[in-house]
Amino acid sequence: MGFAELSIADIAAEYQIEEQVVFDLCDRFKINYKNERTCLALEDAKAIIMEILAAKANLEANQK
Repeated sequence: MGFAELSIADIAAEYQIEEQVVFDLCDRFKINYKNERTCLALEDAKAIIMEILAAKANLEANQK
């Protein structure tokens, strides 16, 4: 499995969410990490990003 050049902090910054949200998603998906500078495996980063995008889309849909 390859590694993405994305850390937990990078993902949080890119999607304008708290790092704790990304930590919670890592825990939910059983993704190991040490701290916010942990670089994630490509598939793990993709799973987290897809979940963030789905949650944002759901939030936007509910606001309409």
